[in-house]
Amino acid sequence: MTKYQIDKIIFKYLDDNNLIILNSETDVYFVENKDDKYAQIRLRNDGFCFIYWSLIEEVSSFFSMEKSDSEAIIGKWVGNTLQTEVTYTSRGNPWSDWRVGNTLQTEVTYTMKQY
Repeated sequence: MTKYQIDKIIFKYLDDNNLIILNSETDVYFVENKDDKYAQIRLRNDGFCFIYWSLIEEVSSFFSMEKSDSEAIIGKWVGNTLQTEVTYTSRGNPWSDWRVGNTLQTEVTYTMKQY
């Protein structure tokens, strides 16, 4: 199986998670539902992408991959989904800068389609 095929399979897996995309003035958040207090993914407007460590663990475990490879593929998926460049990825945790806060008070701008 080629790297492209593996990426495609993992992209489909992430698409099937039906994450909700919320936009703020400076960031884009991917959350599981509009009542979440923490984001699974946060993309800053400078292209820096924070990925919650449990999502990386989930992908790594499900596809028997190294965490660094899962992190990179999730970053590619974010860039592909938002049609933007992800310049750097980092593992995050909900106790640091993950609080979605007032962003959840805004309207949902996009919901992933389930195929």
